[in-house]
Amino acid sequence: MRRFLRPGHDPVRERLKRDLFQFNKTVEHGFPHQPSALGYSPFLHLMAIGTRSGAIKLYGAPGVEFMGLHEENNTVMQIHFIPDQCQLVTLLDDNSLHLWSLKQHSGASELREEHRFTLKGPPGSPPSATQITAVLPHSSREVLYLGTESGNIFVVELPSFRVLEDRTITSEAVLQRVPEDYCNRRSCELVEALREHPKNPDQILIGYSRGLIVLWDLQNSKVTHHFLGSQQLENLYWQRDGSKFISCHYDGSYTQWPVSSDNRQPEPLENIVPYGPFPCKAISKIYWQTTKNGLPYIIFQGGMPRASYGDRHSISVVHGSQQTAFDFTSRVIDFFIIFSSEPTAEFDDPSAMVVLAEEELVVIDLKSAGWPAVHPPYLASLHCSAITCSHHVSNIPLKLWERIISAGSKQNVHYSSMPWPIDGGTNIAPDPPQRDLLLTGHEDGTVRFWDASGVCLHLLYKLSTVRVFLTDADPNDNMNTLGEDEWPPLRKVGTFDPYSDDPRLGIQKIYLCKYSGYLAVAGTAGQVLVMELNDEDAEHPFVLVQCQPPAVVTSLALHSEWKLVAFGTSHGFGLFDHQQKRLVFVKCTLHPSDQLALEGPLSRVKSLKKSLRQSFRRIRRSRVSSRKRRGGGGNASEVQEANAKFDQDALQEMELAPVQRKIEARSAEDSFTGFVRTLYFADTFLRDSSRHCPSLWAGTNGGTVYAFCLRVPPAERRMDEPVRAEQAKEIQLMHRAPVVGILVLDGRSTPLPEPLEVAHDLSKSPDMQGSHQLLVVSEEQFKVFTLPKVSSKLKLKLTALEGCRVRKVTVANFGSCKTDDYSENDLAVLTNLGDIQIISLPFLKLQIRYPCIRKEDVSGIASCVFTKYGQGFYLISPSEFERFSLSTKWLVEPRCVVDVPEVSSNNHVHTRSGMENAARKSRGSGRSSSDYGEDERKSGRLMEHALLNDEKVLKEIQSTLEGGRGSYAERNLARSPLGHGLSNGGAD
Repeated sequence: MRRFLRPGHDPVRERLKRDLFQFNKTVEHGFPHQPSALGYSPFLHLMAIGTRSGAIKLYGAPGVEFMGLHEENNTVMQIHFIPDQCQLVTLLDDNSLHLWSLKQHSGASELREEHRFTLKGPPGSPPSATQITAVLPHSSREVLYLGTESGNIFVVELPSFRVLEDRTITSEAVLQRVPEDYCNRRSCELVEALREHPKNPDQILIGYSRGLIVLWDLQNSKVTHHFLGSQQLENLYWQRDGSKFISCHYDGSYTQWPVSSDNRQPEPLENIVPYGPFPCKAISKIYWQTTKNGLPYIIFQGGMPRASYGDRHSISVVHGSQQTAFDFTSRVIDFFIIFSSEPTAEFDDPSAMVVLAEEELVVIDLKSAGWPAVHPPYLASLHCSAITCSHHVSNIPLKLWERIISAGSKQNVHYSSMPWPIDGGTNIAPDPPQRDLLLTGHEDGTVRFWDASGVCLHLLYKLSTVRVFLTDADPNDNMNTLGEDEWPPLRKVGTFDPYSDDPRLGIQKIYLCKYSGYLAVAGTAGQVLVMELNDEDAEHPFVLVQCQPPAVVTSLALHSEWKLVAFGTSHGFGLFDHQQKRLVFVKCTLHPSDQLALEGPLSRVKSLKKSLRQSFRRIRRSRVSSRKRRGGGGNASEVQEANAKFDQDALQEMELAPVQRKIEARSAEDSFTGFVRTLYFADTFLRDSSRHCPSLWAGTNGGTVYAFCLRVPPAERRMDEPVRAEQAKEIQLMHRAPVVGILVLDGRSTPLPEPLEVAHDLSKSPDMQGSHQLLVVSEEQFKVFTLPKVSSKLKLKLTALEGCRVRKVTVANFGSCKTDDYSENDLAVLTNLGDIQIISLPFLKLQIRYPCIRKEDVSGIASCVFTKYGQGFYLISPSEFERFSLSTKWLVEPRCVVDVPEVSSNNHVHTRSGMENAARKSRGSGRSSSDYGEDERKSGRLMEHALLNDEKVLKEIQSTLEGGRGSYAERNLARSPLGHGLSNGGAD
C-alpha cells in the first residue's frame, strides 16, 4: 500500500499533528474600542457594553464574559436588560432592535441573538415618526415601550416584536388635558425619557424634550398627572417610594416634583442649578438615592459652568455637605449606580458608581470615606499611554511573581478595598496551569506588568523610567490642580493619559529574565536600562547605557548568567558588561551609502516599520540633490512634477508589491542595511569543534550575520578580569534579505536553553558532544548551517510569487493533547500576509498554516508577540489585544455560566432558525480551525472584523508602532489610506 501514498505523506505524522496543533482565537483583552452604550442588570449582576462597530460584550465576575456581534456592524445606541430575565435588547443607529439571550450549551452559557425588528410607520410617514429615542422594558417582561421622535409611544410584544397597535400612546391623547396656553407654546416633540412607576407597574412617566412630563395610566389609557416644565428636558428618575421624581434639564438644572392623588398638576418642590448662577452645560442623567441616615445621594452627569469648565467630562456626587465632581480624561458615554435591588428594601443605599468613559471604565466606591476608585480586575485601559512594544514571559517563578505583586500593591494603596461589585455569573474555566506575564512598553516611558495567565488581563505593577532622565516635565505634577476650597470641586479620576511630554522616553524593546529578575529596557533615544526586580526600588536602574549617536534601539538581548547586555540600533550594535559596568565593544554596521549616516545626531527613523512619509521624503531629497550635483538648478516646476510622478509610481509599485515580490539578491547599496534586527547569545562551537565558548550573534537588515567569540572570566575572577570579545565569523546571505532570527541547536537538534534555565533544573543540559547547528531566519528563507565550519546544510524558501515574508519568529513548545509524555519544539512564524506557519525543527518542514490577521492590518502584524507554549497576542485596536492559541494543550478562553431563572410558559423564548444565525454571530467559547482554506477567511465573526472596518483604528495603531512622533493630524495625513471592510479569518 505504501507505494500508493503521496510522496512525503505520513499518516502517523498527520495524526500527531492533529494532537499537537489547533488554531483558536480565544479572548480579547483590554478595553473595547469606541464604546457607545452601557447597560446593567441588577437581577443578573451583569454589565453590557456596546460599541460603534456593532459589538456587544457582557461582563460579570472576573472570568465571566460573553460577546456578540450584530451582523450590520452599526453603532449600538442603547442596551436594556429585560427585568428578571437572562435577556437584553439593543437599539442600533439604523433604528433596529435586537433581542439577545444567554442560553446554556454544553455546560456553559452562550450569548445568542434571538430576534431582530425594525419599527415601521404607515406608508408615506416621515422616518422621524418611528425613529426610536427611548426604550422601556416593562416589569411584566411581556412588552417594550418605544418612545419616538414624533412623540408617539409604540408598544411591542416580547419576544415576537409584534406591534400592539391598539395600545399605542399618541401625542394627541397626551395633550388632551394639557392647559391650552402651554400647548400653544410647546408641542410634545420627541420622547426623551420613559420610566415605570417603582410601586405601580400600571403607570409610566413620559418625558418630552420641550419640558412636558406626564404620568400615564396604562389600564385606563389616560393621563393622570401633568408636570409643566419650562426647560428642555434631558432625563428623569423616580425616587424609590414613588412619591417624587426628579428631572434634569439642558440649562444645567434639576427639578424635584411631587406625585400625589390630590394635585393633578403640581408645581415643582425645588429647582436647583448646582453650578450656577452663570450659564451651565446640560445635566444629561441624574440619580436620587435614599439612605438610612436620611441624606440622599444626588448623582448627575454634566452641569458644569459653560465658560470655564465647558470642556470637562464630569459626574458630580452630592451627599449632604460632601460634593465631588469626578473629572474624566475622556468623554463619559454613560454611567449607572449599584444599589439595593431587593423589592422589600426601604432605602437605595448606593454602594458603587460605574462610569463608562470613551477610553476606560472607572468604578467609584460610594461606601468608603473619600469615595475612592476601585481597581478593575478586567477591562484594563491598555492604551492609557500608547503601546509601543510588548514582551511575554511564560511560567514565572513564584518568588519573582510575589515580588512583582508586592511592588504593585504599594502602588495601589489609593484604591478602595471593596470587592468588585459587578459579580454576576460563575467562572467554570479551569485554573491557569502557570503564571504568565505580558509586559507592555509605552510612549510615556513606562513598562506595565500584566497577569496574562487567564481570561482577565490584570495589571500587577507599573514601572516608570521617567525619573532617570532630566526632561522638561515635572514628575511631581499632579493632575489635581485645584485646591480643596476651589469651586467646582473637581477631582481627576481614571488612568487614561495618552499625552507623552517627551517622545524620547518611549519604550522600544523589553527583555525580562525570570530566573534572575533582571529587566532590560531600551528606548527611542538610544537609552538602555538594566534593573533588578528583586530590589526594593526597581525603578532606579543600576546600569544606564546611552547609544551614540542617539537612535531607536532596534534589538536587545540580555544574558543574566554572564551579566552581559547587547543592544543594536540603525548604526550598529554593542556589548556592555553590567557587572563591571564597562563597555566590551561596539561594532558599526553602516554601509558607506547608508543615508542614515547623513541624518545628523538624532536619527529620524523611529522603528523598523518606516512610514511612507519618511521613505518618500528621503528618496525625494536624494533624487533632488543628485540632480543638483549633476547639472545645476533646472526648473523648480519640473522638479515638482517629477517628484509627483515619482510618488505616484512608487505608490502603484507598493500596491503591487505583495504579488510580484521575488526572492532575489539585493544590492549592498540599498539603504538601511545597517539596521541590527536581532541579537542572540549562545554557548557553542565557533572556532573549532573541540572547544565551545560564549558567543554573541547579530543579524542586520542587509542579510549579514556577525558572530563574536566572548571570553567571560570565571566567577571567582569575574570582577577582576575584563570580558573580551573578538569577531570570529561574518556570514553574508546571498539574497541579502533582513535577518529576523538566529538560533543555535545542540547535538540533539534542540534549541539551547535560556540562561540559568539549566541551573534551576527546568531544562536538560545542552548536548555538547554532537555537532551544533546554526539556524538563520531571514525575511525570505530559513537556512541551517553546520558549526563551527558554517557550511550550508539545509534551507527552506518561502513562496516568491505571494510575496510572503517573515515578520515574527519564535521557538514554541507544543504538547500533545492525548498524552503528557510527548512534546516537541517547532518554529512559530508570522508572515506579512498575516498567516501563521508552524515549521518543524531541525528539518524545516512546514507542518501547518493558519490565517490569523488580515494582511492589510500592518500594525496588528507588527504588534504580534508569541509565547513559549504556542499562544500569541496582537493588537486589534489601540486598546485591545486578541489572544490566540496554536496548541491543542494550551488554551485560555472564557467558560462561564449564568444561572437562568424559571420562566413562565407565556414568556418562553422562541429560538426558531435564529439559533443557527446567532451561533454564527456570537461567541461564548473559543473558535477552532485545523485547515487553511477560504472557509476560515469567510467565517468566524469576531470583534476585530468590526474594528477593522474603521481605517482610523489601523492608522492609530500603526502610528504608535511605527513611532512617528508628530501630531495626530500629521500622522493621519501622512499615512496612506488602508482598505475598507476588512475581516479576519478563523472559524467557529
